[in-house]
Amino acid sequence: MNRKKQNIIIKVLPNSIAQELSIEPGDILLHINQKDIQDVFDYRYQISDDYIEVGILKPNGEEWLLEIEKGMNEDLGIIFENDLMDHVRSCRNKCIFCFIDQLPPNMRSSLYFKDDDSRLSFLQGNYVTLTNMSDEDFERIIYYHLSPINISVHTTNPELRKAMLNNRFAGNITERIEKLTKARIQMNGQIVLCKGVNDGKELEKTIKDLTQFIPYMQSVSVVPVGLSKYREGLFPLEAFDAQDADEILTSIHHWQEKIFRKYGMHFIHAADEFYFLAQKPFTSVDSYDGFLQLENGVGMVTLMKEEFLKMYHSLNGDEQLSKELSIATGLLAYPFIQSLLEKLKRKYPKINVHLYGIINHFFGEQITVSGLLTGQDIITQLREKKLGEKLLLPKNLLKADEPKLLDDTTIDDLENALQVPIVIVESTGYDFIHAILDIKENTNE
Repeated sequence: MNRKKQNIIIKVLPNSIAQELSIEPGDILLHINQKDIQDVFDYRYQISDDYIEVGILKPNGEEWLLEIEKGMNEDLGIIFENDLMDHVRSCRNKCIFCFIDQLPPNMRSSLYFKDDDSRLSFLQGNYVTLTNMSDEDFERIIYYHLSPINISVHTTNPELRKAMLNNRFAGNITERIEKLTKARIQMNGQIVLCKGVNDGKELEKTIKDLTQFIPYMQSVSVVPVGLSKYREGLFPLEAFDAQDADEILTSIHHWQEKIFRKYGMHFIHAADEFYFLAQKPFTSVDSYDGFLQLENGVGMVTLMKEEFLKMYHSLNGDEQLSKELSIATGLLAYPFIQSLLEKLKRKYPKINVHLYGIINHFFGEQITVSGLLTGQDIITQLREKKLGEKLLLPKNLLKADEPKLLDDTTIDDLENALQVPIVIVESTGYDFIHAILDIKENTNE
């Protein structure tokens, strides 16, 4: 048996069915119901019944056939060496806006890998183009009724989509979404907006076309293309300015009102970056339909502010509590974070927070989001600054829950270079306040 194809078990959860049956780390899953397990889709489908037969290969060569009675959809409690139980499928597109193509050389190799795997869409929420799969793979999504699937749409204009993805097979996106709709599969869409390419009338057409798939298409985000300074030889793209952002928001708000009247949902959502760029007030919590697009930077500011205010109003305040600390963030969020700190200071006047907006020299100054900051920029710009007793950094700086940033700078590296403890903070209003106050007894929760 090819080891790469083995479904090796690395962990068995406590008090699980697998533990009760003496399945152990190092065992290999051979089959379920006499069917080979190609990947996690097969596994999830086969274990869903209330009676299953599971084949296990033990390290000593013994093969066990376990007959298992359990609840419908009850998990076995097995963690595999490979979450997908298969190789991750790489992307064959050459999108004109791909940020991976804009990375500098000599970064860690995993950053240059382009995935476009529908299984990661189901498991981790990744957005996929639906172009890097066979017809058989697409039919498996329908057969297993995998939901939700997050789709990188970008445009419903077939010829334009082929050009944007540099893939002559990319023009059938509307047909594929229609098939998923008929199969009653929930979807979320994404439009990476490129100035002079898929904005303006093309954006209007795309929004209109996608509304026909409501309610199975639950939401669509419109996010601005990210442009690093490493674009030599790539498609010429321009950054959006304040006027562009204002026009985009006007269009999206028009569509939201129109769609809400008909469907009772807002459906199309602009990334927070457009509001910052246009210097327009953010829309209400209700307009985000449950915040389905948070991972795309849609509604994060509104939700964080709502959480902050809810907790802020529960605080009694303390005029004697004295602290000095610092926060580093991207330039985009700097004014927003500053506004929260000013409000918090009304109840805690002796808390002194040094807020620093970090310029992104690594990728280029057009990149202003905190999630793309690097350790070397943070160290260089904060080395001689007042940092107080601790430095707070947003969690989106870290990738895949590793204690390292994009340039492989670790949290330990930052602490050693800046000589200050680092505290990583989740992007919620509650965590923001807790990290600053460092106490819970001041809340009335």
